[in-house]
This record gives sequence, C-alpha cells and structure tokens, in this order.
Amino acid sequence: MKLTEKELEIVEIVEKNGRIPLDTLAKMTSLTVEEVEAILQKLEETKVIVQYATIVDWRKIDGHEGVTAMIDVKVTPKRGVGFDEVAERIYRFPEVKSVYLMSGAYDLSVVIEGRSMAEVAHFVSEKLSTLDSVISTTTHFILKKYKHDGTVFDQGDQDRRIVVAP
Repeated sequence: MKLTEKELEIVEIVEKNGRIPLDTLAKMTSLTVEEVEAILQKLEETKVIVQYATIVDWRKIDGHEGVTAMIDVKVTPKRGVGFDEVAERIYRFPEVKSVYLMSGAYDLSVVIEGRSMAEVAHFVSEKLSTLDSVISTTTHFILKKYKHDGTVFDQGDQDRRIVVAP
C-alpha cells in the first residue's frame, strides 16, 4: 500500500506514541483534527495500524516478574506451505508472544513468557518439541531487558552500576 507523505508522517508519530492527542497530532502534521481522524481510520481499516500497544516493565510490579525466553527452533518445512503451517501452530499457543522466520542456523525464533523457568521448560518439552515438524530447539532465558521496541528500561539504574577503576 502506497501512503501519502502525511499518512506516513502520522504512522511514524503514532508508532512512537499511540496515546498522542488528536489535536496535537493535527498540529504536528498541519492537518485538521477531522483529517487526522480520517487518516487514522483508514490506516486502522487497512491494518497498516494493527494495534496500539503499551510497554510495561513487569519487574516493577510485585508478584509479576515472570520469565521470558527466546527459543531457536529448527523445523522441517511442509511441501506447499513451507514454514507457514508450523509457524501458525506455534503462534497459536497462548504462551507465545512472537514468532519470526529467520535466516541462519535455525528456522524460527519464538519468544514466550511464563511464570517460571519450569513453566517455560514444560512448554518446550511438552508442547513445542513434540510438534511433528520440530527437529530441535535451543532455549535462551532473558536475564535483563535493557531496551525493548525502542524503549530503554532502567535509565535511572545507571547511577547504581558497578564501575571497575583502571
């Protein structure tokens, strides 16, 4: 889909801040509020804007720390559908947050969230690795999130870094 310059400008602004007030967006783009509303409606209907999301630092909420894992998955693609069928089977699990087709040593990268390492291990051993097309998996647990979707976490923690003197 080809976007106009103003539509592209709105997409770029809204991608950074989905909660920006319409009147502010109108001023930033030199459009009327009505024109901005119409453009946003068009972008939503055509699924250019798929969803407005919020980034939450769950570590700051007691009892909601959880565990995030990135899983490298080697699969055997199916004739006629390639990797799409197995990717769809994987992304339908509620634990799965993202699935990417990758180039390199493995085929799919799967990001999942669980309440504990044991829960993630159970998902990998009982659900993911038992799928027909899955050849092997390698699980990487995320120990600390520094930046996610362009948002830097814990900038205030810079004062608490341990610095080794030369």
